Amino acid sequence: MQIGFIGLGRMGKNMVFRLLQGGHEVVAFNRSPEPVREVVAKGAVGAESIEDLCARLKGPRVVWIMVPAGEVTQKMIDEVAPHLHKGDLIIDGGNSFYKDAVRRSGELEAKGLRFMDVGTSGGVWGLKVGYCLMIGGGKTDFEQLEPVFKTLAPKDGYLHTGPAGAGHFVKMIHNGIEYGMLEAIGEGFEIMKASGYPLDFAKISHLWNQGSVVRSWLMELAEIAFGKDPDLESIRGYVGDSGEGRWTVTDALEKDVPAPVLTLALLARLRSRQDDSYTAKVIAALRNEFGAHPVKKA
Repeated sequence: MQIGFIGLGRMGKNMVFRLLQGGHEVVAFNRSPEPVREVVAKGAVGAESIEDLCARLKGPRVVWIMVPAGEVTQKMIDEVAPHLHKGDLIIDGGNSFYKDAVRRSGELEAKGLRFMDVGTSGGVWGLKVGYCLMIGGGKTDFEQLEPVFKTLAPKDGYLHTGPAGAGHFVKMIHNGIEYGMLEAIGEGFEIMKASGYPLDFAKISHLWNQGSVVRSWLMELAEIAFGKDPDLESIRGYVGDSGEGRWTVTDALEKDVPAPVLTLALLARLRSRQDDSYTAKVIAALRNEFGAHPVKKA
């Protein structure tokens, strides 16, 4: 099917490539022109502006926005909406706060437009293995867009989680859990580092993926990271956060749900911005492996 795609960053561009591989017609736009040229070379239709992108789409139009959460997403939606017609649909695939998705859905509905929020996980590996999609919005809209979701995701890798906001809510909790898992892995390797034994962390990471109860994709990425830099000497123990962990903890507090592990994992990230720690080095290395999140060089 035909879809407009705005935002060709480290995830967006690969998502367009995967859509093209699946036989979809993609009209793409990005503020900087080079990524547009790259996707055009693979078969996409390039747009010179938001207005041009919308004009190239057949109604009812579908525009997927894949830009940073917050003000950037809001400005993009505000810029796209006037160029759409009644019944057209906007998808926010970024890491937006779920309450913003609920608000945006209501605002766009008042203008005769449809809205879906799609929490997207997969990082820079998504082109090869697919993206896990957590989808909020109307059931009919979901069914209309299902061919797109099926192309982007691996088998059983997409789910309609509920009405507007549900997709980004589930993605928020997903990322909150990620904080806790990364913290546990980082702390474990720091304890081993302090043991005095001549341990090979790349080999240990590989070992733990052979039938162990802690086997996981994150452990596979640990093996890759330690294989590149056995003592992570090139990485500072500075761990960023894109907001979802904070939102998860705040939501837990609002709902009176005890979430000590996720809260402490968030606080540990703040701690990483002070003195360097090996735990933070491990987490920074893993985030760089699965999502190409930038690292601070030592």
